[in-house]
Amino acid sequence: MSAHIVYDTAPLGALIRYSDGAPRPPARFAKKLAAWERRNGLGRLVRKEPPRDRPAYCAPASIILNEGNFASGSVILVTVMREHSLDGDLRYEIVERPTIGMVRVLLPVGDNLELLHLADSREAAELWLAKHRHGHARIEEVTADEIGADVVEGRAAA
Repeated sequence: MSAHIVYDTAPLGALIRYSDGAPRPPARFAKKLAAWERRNGLGRLVRKEPPRDRPAYCAPASIILNEGNFASGSVILVTVMREHSLDGDLRYEIVERPTIGMVRVLLPVGDNLELLHLADSREAAELWLAKHRHGHARIEEVTADEIGADVVEGRAAA
């Protein structure tokens, strides 16, 4: 599927796989493998950016995926976020959607929302939010209505 479909149908917190369709090169070709890994991967959808028009340039709409964190002990040192333009040539697949009862910790960013954390329960989300203080963050549960709309509209994950 295209990035447009992911942008339109995938909820924040969905696990997204992206690929250019090329086969993975052998590990002995380090540079080719690194280039392949930049165009093939998996990440959690944390933000949807609408098109941006600035005086100097125009940027198309995009999706932002969190591909992971690098930590030392319990301290996160680097968070890898990758922005994918909707006019790119990669193919996408929704691997997993948040289930009913999961809870999102969301932060308003301009007119958009950014997913900070996806928890299994409200208690876990509140505990995470207490530990990682974000002043304007809010908690939102994944509801049956949201999941029901996905099924009715044919958006269930494969």
